Amino acid sequence: MIVNLQRKVKIEASAFNGFAAALTATVEDIAMRHFSVAFVSDRRMKELNKLFRGKDSTTDVLSFPNEPDEFDPDKNNLGDIVISVEQAAKQSNENGLSLETEIKQLMLHGVLHLCGYDHETDSGEMNARELELRKTLNIEG
Repeated sequence: MIVNLQRKVKIEASAFNGFAAALTATVEDIAMRHFSVAFVSDRRMKELNKLFRGKDSTTDVLSFPNEPDEFDPDKNNLGDIVISVEQAAKQSNENGLSLETEIKQLMLHGVLHLCGYDHETDSGEMNARELELRKTLNIEG
């Protein structure tokens, strides 16, 4: 499921459904499980980043892995990805990419976090996997 919860940057959330399906089919770590994506404003992203990471600033993407328990036993749900469309728009301009490509790269980045990758603690594994998948999914910069 992909939802647009912001009004600052005009995008059509449903336009990314096909890419989400491609991620599910291409990234072996997903193993045909599902995830959700929410597009939010910088203001909301800053709130989430402060609440969950203790950082009083906005960021481009946050991932919230699902941890099945007795109240939500769905083992097929990887979790949720939240993307600041305002940050994506800024970064697309800085990187010379279309907004669509930037958002797809952020979706991929978020999915890899949901699969357990962590670029802050690994030795480059996540970055290498992300670059490889950008080529496979044709979302290179």
